[in-house]
Amino acid sequence: MKKCAILSMDSLADFEAYDDLIDQPMLALGWQTELVSWRNSAVNWSDYEVVIIRSPWDYQDDMEGFVKVLTNIEQSSARLENSLAVVQWNINKIYLTHLEADDVTIVPTLWPDAFNADNLAGYFTHFATEQIVLKPRVSANADNTFWLTQDNYQSKISELSAAFASRELMVQPFMADICQVGEFSLFYFNGEFSHAILKTPAKGDFRVQEEHGGGLLSVIPEPALEAAANKTMLAISKLHGDLLYARIDFVRYQDTFALMEAELIEPSLYFNMNAASPQRFANALVSRMANAENQSK
Repeated sequence: MKKCAILSMDSLADFEAYDDLIDQPMLALGWQTELVSWRNSAVNWSDYEVVIIRSPWDYQDDMEGFVKVLTNIEQSSARLENSLAVVQWNINKIYLTHLEADDVTIVPTLWPDAFNADNLAGYFTHFATEQIVLKPRVSANADNTFWLTQDNYQSKISELSAAFASRELMVQPFMADICQVGEFSLFYFNGEFSHAILKTPAKGDFRVQEEHGGGLLSVIPEPALEAAANKTMLAISKLHGDLLYARIDFVRYQDTFALMEAELIEPSLYFNMNAASPQRFANALVSRMANAENQSK
């Protein structure tokens, strides 16, 4: 029986996680899965054939320590999925500029290196909007994400100054379609499309995560959305090849779809929303491991 570590955090008590749904499909293929916290310094990573990054949803609190753990895993005999190179590219949302350079439509974004309260008014003018969003370039679970309006932003300056005191940030127009329609997520395993969902925020909120009251709906992507996702995946594959997993998040924008994020580190893959997806994931992993083994011979 081969062993697979599912990289997580010390406790998932406050989160919705569905990775246990791959346990049985993996077991049927000869793989034993084990949930392991990335903060557990006693782990011998070479005890596993593969370590899959799944739910370390506190890594942004110690990014340096997290990357060090991933480096240790890659230096062990275990295979890390997705790879450290992918993580280091994807961990800072400046990666969106690389995809935009390959003709992927992204949400319009400004990339100030530091927070300056004097620039806030200009952001509204730049985007010709009454609402903007500020968020860190390195973040997870919508932490330190601020939805600002021209009427309230001045009252938030102290909070913003504290949140971005030591963080690079990004500024975007508020995408009202997230509240009106939702955010689309498409999932790919080993470069192949698996399933798609629509995530909707709670009334009065804009965050679509379940932990913030968001709702989920399984959907079949319309052709324009699937084309946008496939184009994004092609751009990613040019840089990193096919990945074990990817979640590509979109919002309707003008007459097309704009990329919100390409989640390649620790996205929820929502196995609960598609009954066949756990088996697809297990098959993708076993296929990758077999190919890697053949290449090493």
